[in-house]
Amino acid sequence: MFQSFETKSAPQFGRERVTALRAQFSDLGIDGFLVPRADEYQGEYVPESAERLSWLTGFTGSAGMALITQREAVVFVDGRYTTQLAEQVDGTVFSGGDLVGEPPHLWISRHAPKGFRLGIDPWLHAGAEVKRLEKALAEVGGSLVALSTNPLDAIWADRPAEPLEPVSIQQEAHAGLPAAAKLAGIAEDLEPKGISAVLITDPSSVAWIFNIRGNDVPHTPHPLARAIIPAKGKAEIFIDDKKLGGEQSAYLDGLAIRRSPAEFLVRLAEISNDGAKILVDPDLTPLILTTAIRDAGGEVLEGTDPAKMPRACKNRAELAGSAQAHLQDGAAMVEFLCWLDRQAPSSISEIDAVEALEAARARVGQAMQNPLKDVSFDTISGAGEHGAVIHYRVTRQSDRKLLPGDLFLIDSGAQYINGTTDITRTVAVGAVPEDRKRFFTLVLKGMIAISMARFPRGTRGCDLDPLARIALWKAGADFAHGTGHGVGSYLSVHEGPQRISRMSTQEFLPGMILSNEPGYYRPGSFGIRIENLIFVKPAEEIAGGDQPMLGFETLTWCPIDRRLVVAELMTVEELGWLNDYHDQTREKLLPLIDRPEVREWLEAATAPIGAGALEAYTKTVAGGHDRRPAGGENGQARKA
Repeated sequence: MFQSFETKSAPQFGRERVTALRAQFSDLGIDGFLVPRADEYQGEYVPESAERLSWLTGFTGSAGMALITQREAVVFVDGRYTTQLAEQVDGTVFSGGDLVGEPPHLWISRHAPKGFRLGIDPWLHAGAEVKRLEKALAEVGGSLVALSTNPLDAIWADRPAEPLEPVSIQQEAHAGLPAAAKLAGIAEDLEPKGISAVLITDPSSVAWIFNIRGNDVPHTPHPLARAIIPAKGKAEIFIDDKKLGGEQSAYLDGLAIRRSPAEFLVRLAEISNDGAKILVDPDLTPLILTTAIRDAGGEVLEGTDPAKMPRACKNRAELAGSAQAHLQDGAAMVEFLCWLDRQAPSSISEIDAVEALEAARARVGQAMQNPLKDVSFDTISGAGEHGAVIHYRVTRQSDRKLLPGDLFLIDSGAQYINGTTDITRTVAVGAVPEDRKRFFTLVLKGMIAISMARFPRGTRGCDLDPLARIALWKAGADFAHGTGHGVGSYLSVHEGPQRISRMSTQEFLPGMILSNEPGYYRPGSFGIRIENLIFVKPAEEIAGGDQPMLGFETLTWCPIDRRLVVAELMTVEELGWLNDYHDQTREKLLPLIDRPEVREWLEAATAPIGAGALEAYTKTVAGGHDRRPAGGENGQARKA
């Protein structure tokens, strides 16, 4: 298994660990200390050696931060994790904070005492966040104290060693562009702007630029590494030699000067002298690095990581690889869902389902000679009330049976060498109450609205997000997470800057892959989420229109549970989209499935709903623009 079901949370140690941390405050000259989820590379997924927030508080979510003062201990999380936080931390020690509505810097400006001195580990906080903290502290006459060592590490006696997993080369057939060309393009863009060098501190950017992959962090195939790319001269990559075999060493030597990670601060100081202008991304670069540049006499220029946008806008090879990975993953999902439907209610558990799905992905990967490399995140397998925990992680202790009348939510993904997948399906276990079906249909309407959207250039994530919510809003409901996140190319399943959310101001550009995953959650009762991956198509003319419009193309092919659809709540156009989606799913996946019982299940699961409505829909679009789900071979648009 690529994931564990053991309990990682240890809330019973929270009090003694907070007490031990506070005992160091006086010697350190601080009144409080901030503990982020991020590691020294500012990643969402971190190695065990950097799980400081979890070790201190017991909270194991992928986003959060703790502020420990002499009197307060606040753990800040967003809406995805409020239920999980209550279950995982000792409520007599920690209180819950709002990471979105009142993040730490706002909390400090409103609640911290005058003269408050906040300690931070300068490796764990990027420049943009530091500015917010400094501004908040100035409002209370306080100060930010960058500590030379992390006080948590001093009391974490059994802290794991840093990872040294092997690196692989991502072949050009999957990457679409040689690493030398990527490096040259970045360097050529620096000199006209008077920039001496750029720091690449995001391991996913290092992996993308150098066409390498690794296994240093769970489920995200990048090695922990940094790079310096100068306007003139050879690039430098800072990576531990123990991660490299002979082939990998020779490959990197042809592209850059290899150095140990321990040399990074020294080299940074050397290239920053004489007023050198060093470009850094303020959202990704730790405070300690910008301090080192300035201390050496260099000038810090803030800008966007030059790999971020080209990494987000997938090239043809990356899109074609993703399309093929999703067909393979769809075949595995169908095998799993067929198995699931054949199990009697109460006979299997959430863990049984996770194990069966991973086994299906492994079997299909072997048959298609494209092995499952990893899951792209720990599978969210939630039955009944567990489905309402947005990022629920099943453990041996929490595992429960799938009972008659349950909604079962399974959100999972896979890492293949040609693509990263992420899919959620909510299915009925036996006969489901009508109110569940109603909310399922409202969520489905939102997912279809995003899928069918056409929009002009310049449209942002915040512009489209309401489309996924309007049906729920009309019913007096909503969901407390974004509608979609960016996805990498055999990299992180959560990749920016593209998102579909209230807060996203990033413009959609062709080639961006996003998730489309509205939901509805009733705490203590049930949860619903339906998720496909989509990507942005180039702008196309619309018959009778005034300007070309961008749109989305579907990558994910897997049946949506017809038993939960209330056809009367859907428009003719929505039913037409769903039926066509199921037609394409059947056409694309049947050739990949050889087991008769699975083929039979797929035929039934993709049968049309409301043939009369479909006929009316066909007449509606005849002579007009066909808004069926695009998704031809290798990601090419389906012809009308």
